[in-house]
Amino acid sequence: MSTSLTLDPMHGLRLFEDAVTRMMSEPRTNRPWSPNVDILETEDALIVRADVPDVKIDDIDVRVENQTLTLKGHRKFEKQENVKGYHRLERSYGEFVRSFAVPPTVDTDRVQADYKNGVLTVTLPRKESAKPRQVKVEVHHADGAPQQ
Repeated sequence: MSTSLTLDPMHGLRLFEDAVTRMMSEPRTNRPWSPNVDILETEDALIVRADVPDVKIDDIDVRVENQTLTLKGHRKFEKQENVKGYHRLERSYGEFVRSFAVPPTVDTDRVQADYKNGVLTVTLPRKESAKPRQVKVEVHHADGAPQQ
């Protein structure tokens, strides 16, 4: 059987690339966004850092309830009236919510939040009883007396 249809192995890749290009070129004002977050654990605390550039401090809400840390906020699209003809809008705008389980070792009464250079830093200190502590090991002789 002879067919005049030839298969192009790159056809699917080109369709995917075109779809992604269109998606990235569309205004994203109605799409939800989620800030990127780093979580660091130290001996004394859990530290959560969230990238929230162009979000005003009054538009950020940090809560710890029922062993859950919730970061909420809103980045507004402020169109400048004297600027016309946006060619591309890739940054996301609107509401965001991120929630994280907080271990019971965290002292939720002492949680602190700081905002600097577009980065929200939330410090969740450990309870004193949960902090690692070193225990001195004593060596005894075979007769049970402490070694000196």
